[in-house]
Amino acid sequence: MRKLSTAARRAVAGAVAATLLPVATATATTGATDTTTDRVPRATGTVDLGRELQTMDGFGISQAFQRAAVMDGLQGLSEENQREVLDLLLDRETGAGISILRLGIGSSPDEVYDHMRSIQPTDPGGPDATPRYEWDGYDGGQVWLAREAQAHGVERFFADAWSAPGYMKTNGSDANGGTLCGLSGASCGSGDWRQAYADYLLQYVRFYAEEGIEITDLGFTNEPDLTTSYASMRFSPQQAVDFARVLGRTIEDSEFPGLNLVCCDAAGWEVQRPFTSAIEADPEASSLVDLHTGHNYVNQARSPLPTDEPTWMSEWSPNGDRWNEAWDDGSGFDGMTVARDIHAALTQAGVTGYVYWFGASTGTTRGFVQMDGASYNVSKRLWAFAAYSRFIRPDAVRLDAWSGSSNVSVTAFRNAGDPSSGGGSTVLEILNNGYGTENQTFSLTGGTVAGTGSVYLTDAGHDLERTGEASVSGGQLSLRLPPRSLTTVVLD
Repeated sequence: MRKLSTAARRAVAGAVAATLLPVATATATTGATDTTTDRVPRATGTVDLGRELQTMDGFGISQAFQRAAVMDGLQGLSEENQREVLDLLLDRETGAGISILRLGIGSSPDEVYDHMRSIQPTDPGGPDATPRYEWDGYDGGQVWLAREAQAHGVERFFADAWSAPGYMKTNGSDANGGTLCGLSGASCGSGDWRQAYADYLLQYVRFYAEEGIEITDLGFTNEPDLTTSYASMRFSPQQAVDFARVLGRTIEDSEFPGLNLVCCDAAGWEVQRPFTSAIEADPEASSLVDLHTGHNYVNQARSPLPTDEPTWMSEWSPNGDRWNEAWDDGSGFDGMTVARDIHAALTQAGVTGYVYWFGASTGTTRGFVQMDGASYNVSKRLWAFAAYSRFIRPDAVRLDAWSGSSNVSVTAFRNAGDPSSGGGSTVLEILNNGYGTENQTFSLTGGTVAGTGSVYLTDAGHDLERTGEASVSGGQLSLRLPPRSLTTVVLD
């Protein structure tokens, strides 16, 4: 896909994609009237403005494993293109406008590409020895990226550890699994490293604070159910409870008592369920863990986790064997796949946060952007994600919504803030999963919204482009939805 300049991405298409009927809607690109769509049966759904569901924390990405450094030119990305890639991920007018950045806490003793270097690469002499921390102020590009994100208004920084350093573990390596020494069933000749690991994680938070970046959420494990050839560490649910108590007490006694404790980033949403259940069954751990997180790989987020705490789908990109820029090609790693997964995670699992894997990476990545030496390429996955992340902001409340059509899926949100100062917008995200145009009306009940708003279209020919205006009359909003498309309505 040819990359677009910032000016081109700001361009507004002149054709109307949605309006109050009975005006015949123009096609989204030419403005030519298409009266055949008037004969398409009309579905009537509802948006209940008075029925509030989950409160959103936001949408995010990660650039761990030195992908942030690649963004910063490690593999030759030009300065101009570095800025354009940053804008694609961070800008709220032309890009995704993310609101969460997930950082990787390093555990490796070296800086080989694709490793994350530890802040204590060598054994200080045992768990009770004076720590020998090292900090380069760059952290594989993540400090640079966090500053850029902060400048774009990002306030949620989630620091997550894939493993403890190898000398703290039963297998002596930060890779290939192993367990933290001192946990039940994990005794080591070197001693009990639980408190030392908790202190290590808090020191990472301190280093970022010294750089002017507040870590808001702290996780101690990533995919504890898997042993991988890269940084990995095993926990059983009960071991996770054990360490959550240690780290939670350490946080409470630190200068960061408001820091959220996160667990457990299991590789599948259903795999996460026993971890969440074990935490909730333990009174102390339940009081200390603030956020439950699971990934989408083994199984996807399709039902709520057993907790009243916020839940995030905290990592996923679809499997695939090639770089793909398509919106809807049946590959399973196209843009529409991502849009449909976000919709399902929000409506079926009730997630309050959705964190994609890499925003930008190299080679056959299923990230949003492919960095290719000095240049880059953009996938439709970016615009599927951006339709949600740009317009649904932290503290937005999801509203009950229903389309009335088997082909149309809808989510609705009310952003926080005073409407007189630009806040409080109502956002509808509408997926037409069918292969024909859909005529759709929504009855807006339980409250009032602005009479007009903007419509944005994402499909094979449009990259979250503003294509017209929507009008609310008599409490009803009527739209024509192009086939296999995502329509975003923002009522200000």
